[in-house]
Amino acid sequence: MAKPDRKTTDRVKALREELHRHNYLYYVLDQPEVSDAEYDRLLDELTALEKQFPELVTPDSPTQRVGAPPLEEFRTVRHSLPMLSLGKATSEPEFLDFHRRVVELSGEGKISYVVEPKFDGLAVEVVYTEGFFSLGSTRGDGTLGEEVTLNLKTIKSVPLRLRGKEVPERIEVRGEVIMNKEDFATLNKEREKAGEPLFANPRNAAAGSVRQLDSKVTATRPLTLFAHGTGVISGKERSNHWDTLAYLKRLGFKVSEDIALCTRVEQVKRYYEETLDRRDRFPHEIDGIVIKVNDFGLQRRLGEISRSPRWAVAWKFPAQQENTVVKDIVVSVGRTGALTPVAILEPVRVAGVEVSRATLHNEDEVRKKDIRIGDTVVIQRAGDVIPEVVKVIETKRTGREKPFVMPDLCPVCGSRVERPEGEAVHRCTGLACPAQIKENLAHFAAKGAMDIDGLGYKFLEQMVDKGIIRDQADLYTLKKENLMKMDRMGDKLAQNLLDAIDRSRKPALANLIYALGIRNVGEHLATVLARNFKSVDNLAAKTVEDLTQVHEIGPIVAESIYNFFHNPKNLTVLEKLKKGGVVFPEEETELKETSLTGKTFVLTGGLDSMTRDEARKIIETSGGRVSSSVSKKTDFVVVGKDPGSKYAEAQRLGVKTLSEAEFKKMIGK
Repeated sequence: MAKPDRKTTDRVKALREELHRHNYLYYVLDQPEVSDAEYDRLLDELTALEKQFPELVTPDSPTQRVGAPPLEEFRTVRHSLPMLSLGKATSEPEFLDFHRRVVELSGEGKISYVVEPKFDGLAVEVVYTEGFFSLGSTRGDGTLGEEVTLNLKTIKSVPLRLRGKEVPERIEVRGEVIMNKEDFATLNKEREKAGEPLFANPRNAAAGSVRQLDSKVTATRPLTLFAHGTGVISGKERSNHWDTLAYLKRLGFKVSEDIALCTRVEQVKRYYEETLDRRDRFPHEIDGIVIKVNDFGLQRRLGEISRSPRWAVAWKFPAQQENTVVKDIVVSVGRTGALTPVAILEPVRVAGVEVSRATLHNEDEVRKKDIRIGDTVVIQRAGDVIPEVVKVIETKRTGREKPFVMPDLCPVCGSRVERPEGEAVHRCTGLACPAQIKENLAHFAAKGAMDIDGLGYKFLEQMVDKGIIRDQADLYTLKKENLMKMDRMGDKLAQNLLDAIDRSRKPALANLIYALGIRNVGEHLATVLARNFKSVDNLAAKTVEDLTQVHEIGPIVAESIYNFFHNPKNLTVLEKLKKGGVVFPEEETELKETSLTGKTFVLTGGLDSMTRDEARKIIETSGGRVSSSVSKKTDFVVVGKDPGSKYAEAQRLGVKTLSEAEFKKMIGK
């Protein structure tokens, strides 16, 4: 393998520095200097050079924000200092009472406060070691949070390495992950168009995005981190909060431009009134202001009570609400099969916007609030964006109101509706349901499933919208003249797609099972099912009890598999696939016991002789299991080039590590 010369090494370093600078200008300072196209050109050049010379990749490279495989669960992280929750003030007298307590407890006559907008997002902590981002976690219960390092790494306003000359050996930075109102509205429009359940408000959208097990999903969401404090910092400590915020800005963090230092109570009150007056003009959601004693020494003297600091308070804004009538409750079917009840309202203006619909999220929410057709209800724009029903005004009831009942059959395709155990959402079980067919098709064609190269979502969307295909099986009866009906389709591209479809007719059994899109069955479980049941027909014949006899198949997954193969419409699609020439393979060979059977592996770092995906498949087909995180239950950690934090965690826990050579010897290569 060729080694990079000095010119290439210098170019990679220069590209990395330039991209870091443009990220900082765009995502932190909001002062971009180049177009998106120019930024993409620089990133593409860096990506190509790092692909050619993997030894030049560094953990802080802009190319490394996304790409890790999905996690199976979040690891628990203990915060060095508790992440305290704030006490609330909902009126001026309550704020003045807070101020009185601060004065009395401190014995100080004059108190300086730092006041900031109160972001409505997800509280997180990001840790930097020797200037590099090393750990990210959620607030959790204040003492223990969930590690979300990979997810936070995808947020462009989170620096991968700190700037300037004041970088400490270690620093814990606290902040809020938020989603701007405009971005939130766009995201929900896309989800509504796709038939997916809407997020209730920007906070839920931000929190749900950060808590994705697959960081690639987080990377698609428009998130921003605002830093507003610190935990433990090594080296010289700053004396007050105001100077600390300025310090965080110098390190490269995005800090609110709307902070103020107030030396008198009247200034705090005026700040509250001015911020309340312009709350609708903020690009992001705020639900009040945060007031903090500026001096750290005084903060320590005041201390805390019941997990809340005595030196800070959140002065909340009043909610904006109106009354209206629920004219009807209809069910929206998402492309993933989720059924969402939606209230059709008598149109009413809330916070300057006319509202005529409100998502009710799920059946439990409807029952909890006892919302009936014909009820007079209080509504508000959650996060000042998404309308939500707050409560029913029961005194307005006439007796003619009708309770809502979730349908047993999908209103779009007529398939049976199920509610998986432990979930709040009802789902359509129909594989050919028009409301979800586009996503099912995209899943079916994806890499790791049928792997139909070049068949992206936009082509599939056109095929469905133009009536060219109705289900997965129709792909295998396509003719070139069918494809030529689509926009931007040429003769050569059409032939390439037909060739790719033809190549997919002979899938591996695990790929075929995964491609079917059985709920709760991912790539790993598809491999487990292929290994244990040898064919789709054999799998389809099993009872729930049979399925749960297999290690790793619990009752929820077993129920999903059983229901899938007992849906007549799904069986029709399977028969059409066979008639279309798709080979349903049968694996006759019995699984032999190997040194990997029953063992749990974790892969970290790059391997020379195989990709990590190839290594994973070798382990799983040999009876082993691959996990994405290291724990005491891990048997082996396979360590390649430039291993990440998993290697350090393995050493800390005493888990056995294997070099690539040792791993190859174990698998007989």
